Amino acid sequence: MGIEDGIAQDHGHTALPAVHEMIQRLNSHLGMLLVATLAGSKDAKLPHKWALPNGTVPEPAIRKRLELAHHTWVILMDAETPDLARAWFIGGNPFLKGDTPLTAIREDRHQEVAVALEAFLEDRQDV
Repeated sequence: MGIEDGIAQDHGHTALPAVHEMIQRLNSHLGMLLVATLAGSKDAKLPHKWALPNGTVPEPAIRKRLELAHHTWVILMDAETPDLARAWFIGGNPFLKGDTPLTAIREDRHQEVAVALEAFLEDRQDV
């Protein structure tokens, strides 16, 4: 199973930390504003509330985006530094038609994110 298959099809079934812990990690690495952005929330404070041990739980569509972001982050961290991984999330990507991975995740373009991540990890430049 390739990276693309693993992210696009099974990211919701991988061993993930509890939702609050997962969001806390994303907040720590990407910042609450970027987590709110990729989740599709206009409230930049919601990621803080989601990260609290007894905090609110995001709705299923948002949780799916957060799980994709977390899974992607974990894969990137196995290969790159935290700064480069964060830059990947916020940088324009030719495999996403110039959009950022953050935007693609927010727009539920999970398959495209998987392709972009795989291309990045393989250092491919061909679009």
